[in-house]
Amino acid sequence: MTFLQPSAVPVAPAEAPTVKLDLLGLMQSAAWPVRITVALLVLCSLLVWVIAALKLMQLARLRSIEGEFERRARRAGTAGELSELAGRGGAPGARVVSALFSRGGGAPIERLRALADRAILSEGQSARALMWFLAFIASGAPFIGLFGTVYGIMDAFVRIGAAKTASLPVVAPAIGEALITTAIGLAAAIPAVFFYNWIDKRVGDFVDDLEASAAEWVALFAEQGAAAADSAIPLVGHARR
Repeated sequence: MTFLQPSAVPVAPAEAPTVKLDLLGLMQSAAWPVRITVALLVLCSLLVWVIAALKLMQLARLRSIEGEFERRARRAGTAGELSELAGRGGAPGARVVSALFSRGGGAPIERLRALADRAILSEGQSARALMWFLAFIASGAPFIGLFGTVYGIMDAFVRIGAAKTASLPVVAPAIGEALITTAIGLAAAIPAVFFYNWIDKRVGDFVDDLEASAAEWVALFAEQGAAAADSAIPLVGHARR
């Protein structure tokens, strides 16, 4: 007699549990030094975006008022007209012209160039204000995150020793808490590097344009000084007679 064996019913494989990265959950069980490190990095990341927005708005405003001043300055035929125009504006170029007018009257062209370079240097320093903070975050945030990672790994080994086992349920959360600080450090440093290079390039272009305009203004003041000196020579000779 042949007995029919029941056919085996295929069993569907169990679905793997979905693993989600819960940053808040990791931070709740992290050590206090790791929490402080994460808070510092989050603050640095926020400051990067705030400073970048402020610098971009500042550069946009400087370029706008400087462009308007230079358009008016092209219509000035004499150094006196240019100085009068500079007295009515607050553009960086107006401050350069004011420095030439107030301290360079009748001075040789070398001194006029030195005065212009000094005024342009001051404007460049003003345009680059707060950029040191972007550079600090760009270079320091990864190392701050690395400190949190090292401390977190040390804490992980302490937990493993206390649990007397190196199983994944013990090791994985502790290592995740440690590595999250490096990730946040990079998240703060990468935008800082990008904004620093971008803003520095725009500031450099702005200073180059200002130097080119200042060269014309220096030449105008030098021509006026030379003309005044030439007109004074016959008067001096006539007075001696």
